[in-house]
Amino acid sequence: MRLMLGVLDQSPIGPGENAVVALRHTLELVRAAERLGYSRFWVSEHHDSAGLAGSSPEVLVSAIGAHTSRIRIGSGGVLLPHYSPYKVAENFRVLEALYPGRCDLGIGRAPGGMPLASLALRNGGAKPADERFPQMLGELGTFLGLAPPFGPEHPLSDLTATPRVDTAPEIWLLGSSGYSAVVAAQMGAGFSFAHFINGYGGQGAVRDYLRHFRPGPLGSKPKVNACVFVVCADTDALAEREAAAMDLRLLYHEKGEYNRPFPTPEEAAAYPYAEWERMRIADNRKRMIVGGPDRVRRALIAFAESYRTDEVLATCILSDFKLRLRSYELLAEMFHRSDD
Repeated sequence: MRLMLGVLDQSPIGPGENAVVALRHTLELVRAAERLGYSRFWVSEHHDSAGLAGSSPEVLVSAIGAHTSRIRIGSGGVLLPHYSPYKVAENFRVLEALYPGRCDLGIGRAPGGMPLASLALRNGGAKPADERFPQMLGELGTFLGLAPPFGPEHPLSDLTATPRVDTAPEIWLLGSSGYSAVVAAQMGAGFSFAHFINGYGGQGAVRDYLRHFRPGPLGSKPKVNACVFVVCADTDALAEREAAAMDLRLLYHEKGEYNRPFPTPEEAAAYPYAEWERMRIADNRKRMIVGGPDRVRRALIAFAESYRTDEVLATCILSDFKLRLRSYELLAEMFHRSDD
């Protein structure tokens, strides 16, 4: 099977590292991803997080664009409810001017952090209601030149998002439930399911998206991918050792301990798991693909087939950057994606 592989990078801060190192690793990783033939490289948006350095995807996309020349680059994603559609459009028009024809604007509606961060991002304003999200998307499409201009009665009818450029980013809605799939289908956007957040229901959401897709203000053709945690190593045993650290990290998050440092495999091995914690770990493994190359290859093919897609985005978070890079190298090798 010819499976396209993309990257969702969250700029994780590994054990003993800081944010400066994590962002340098993101730049090193995107250079490797382009060399290895990955289809696209998206960066995420998280706020007030001790474990993830990527709080401003627009700035980071600009940096990764400067370090690459071919790979598609973008956000996975900009959390639109926090922001003005006009400002988001201008940010991505600047990116299109810098890197024409290879920018993706992935859009989410999650808070991306705790309530205080959301309050600060909206300058003390209230969270927009869900019913306003499609309206914000429509405005964004108009400002990007993808949708018809506002009518004369619209208060923003005389406003243009600058700079004026001939190309526009691909628009993707990101979701971990069926809501974004419905909106994406109605508005013509691509749809990316965050299986790494929710290991249930994604295949059904994609089926509904494909069944109900109509061209709209954000695009004309259906596009689907799915993103999953992948821990791939040279052997199954090494992959399981690394995945145990990820298991513990997810468990900390479920307990509300978001600002703990990324656990090491040694910490995971020594942790005194209660029975309910082992049950949560088993359930969270549905969000992950773990193993050596043979096991991971089979699992990724089955995963893609279940989502009716030929593109999977991998999020590889391992305890050491060299192991994380090796994970992406192994994935590229198994699907013959390397340009070397």
